[in-house]
Amino acid sequence: MKFKIISKGDKRSNKIKSTMKQYLMDFELQYDREEPDLVISVGGDGTFLEAFHRYQERLDKTAFIGVHTGHLGFYADYTPDELEKLIIEIAKTPFQVVEYPLLEVIIRGNTGEKEDRLLALNEAMIKTSEGSVVFDVKIKGEHFETFRGDGICISTPSGSTAYNKALGGAIIHPSIEAIQLTEMASINNRVFRTIGSPLILPKHHTCLLEPMKDKSFLLAVDHFNRTYNNVKSIQCRVAKERVRFARFRQFPFWNRVRDSFVAEGNQ
Repeated sequence: MKFKIISKGDKRSNKIKSTMKQYLMDFELQYDREEPDLVISVGGDGTFLEAFHRYQERLDKTAFIGVHTGHLGFYADYTPDELEKLIIEIAKTPFQVVEYPLLEVIIRGNTGEKEDRLLALNEAMIKTSEGSVVFDVKIKGEHFETFRGDGICISTPSGSTAYNKALGGAIIHPSIEAIQLTEMASINNRVFRTIGSPLILPKHHTCLLEPMKDKSFLLAVDHFNRTYNNVKSIQCRVAKERVRFARFRQFPFWNRVRDSFVAEGNQ
C-alpha cells in the first residue's frame, strides 16, 4: 500500500509524522507523495482539510485518516498515545471505507470565461466587503426568495458541526446526502423578508444564487479564500464525488458530536 503523511507543521506533529513514516516503511509500505492509497493527517481539522484539498482529484482512489494533535479533531480518529496501535493496524489490517457527501460550488461569470468548480468538505461561505450581499435565491430553477444580509453559509453534513452550527444550523448525519443553507445576519423588516431558518436540500435539488448587485464576492471554501468579480451566478448542490475515510474501528458520527461538544461538560 502507498501512503502519504501531512503534518500540521509544529514540533509534536512533525515528530509523529517522522515516527509513523519510518515504521510504516519498515513494514514495507511505500511512501508516495503523488498517488497515495492512504493519506494520514497529523494535526487538527485544518490539517485534515488541507490534506483533502491536496488530493481532491483522487477521491475515488485515496482514503483519509487523522491523528489528532490540535485543540479540536472532529475528523481525527486517533490520539498520539494510540500511535503504535494505529501503525500496526495500517500495516497489517485492510481498512474499511466510510464515505461522506461533499458540496459542489460552480461560479459562473458575466464575461464568458470558463466556470470555476470547487469542492468543499465542510462548507462554502459567500460574503462581500462592500456592505450586504443581495442574492436572488432559486431552488430547482424556481425563485425562492431575495436574500439581503451579511452572507450565506452552505455546508455539507459533516461540515454542519462547524460554522453552520455557530450560525444556528442543524447538525445533519453524513448518511444523508444533502446540503444546508444557513443565513448570516439576514435583513428582515417590513420591506425585506427571508425565510429566516436553515434550508436542507437533498442531492437532486440545486440552489442557484444570482447577485442582484454588481460587486465582488469573497468565497471561503474550507478556509481557502477567493475573491470573484463580475459574478453571474453561484450554483450549489451535492457533489457527485464523495470523500473516503479509512476506518480500522467504529467511531459513530454521534459519538464524535458528543465528544466534541457535550461530553466534557457532562462529566
